[in-house]
Amino acid sequence: MSNIENVVRVSEVTKSFNLGKITVQALKGINLEIATGNYISIMGPSGSGKSTLFNMIGGLDKPTSGRVYIDEVDIAQLDAYELAWLRCRKIGYIFQTFNLIQVMTALENVTLPMTFAGETSSASMEKGMELLKLVGLGDRYNHKPNELSGGQQQRVAVARALANDPSIILADEPTGNLDLSTGEEIIALLKKLSRERNVTVISATHDFKMLNVSDQVVWIRDGLVDKVENRDELNISVGQIGTREAAETH
Repeated sequence: MSNIENVVRVSEVTKSFNLGKITVQALKGINLEIATGNYISIMGPSGSGKSTLFNMIGGLDKPTSGRVYIDEVDIAQLDAYELAWLRCRKIGYIFQTFNLIQVMTALENVTLPMTFAGETSSASMEKGMELLKLVGLGDRYNHKPNELSGGQQQRVAVARALANDPSIILADEPTGNLDLSTGEEIIALLKKLSRERNVTVISATHDFKMLNVSDQVVWIRDGLVDKVENRDELNISVGQIGTREAAETH
């Protein structure tokens, strides 16, 4: 785990895409610091740039200008091997569509990142079982994804994200394909893991239930950080959330 106060630091990050003869500026100079162990929700309307920012933090894309630091390492300066090592060891990924390998069991899906990291088979299996028990699926270890519900598949994805003891979990719309009740369970699970393991959870999301568990909410609009709200500023009633959701997504 990281001992650095800010596990992520984004400095003057811009990102431009060329669409034919048109240049689209998705990010326009983002500055952001994310403290170790916090639960962060990145929110904003479609097209605001939050998914682009999310990809920058995860090392899935490089900025046009500016810097992204993970544990004060400028990830743009890493070569392909070093970046792959960082993704494997420092970051766990959770996706809206689960991204499980269909021909593999739950246990095999969870142990795959450990195999890439060079862990022995026996140690991987033992730790994989512990992680599946942690997310409430110890009795489903031999089931393949098509034998699991959507919520169970996402729990497998959470266990997989924890496989190599990352400093950061990046969750891209983790409740997007789940019903209301199951989505709330996944949110509670991520919050529990953040608190107990001091893992920084960063979620790009439209789900306003995230407000209930976030230490900070980063509001993105038009490629810029509109504002950052801390937990004590997020005491919003259900009615206010509905009003705000309508305002932020239109």
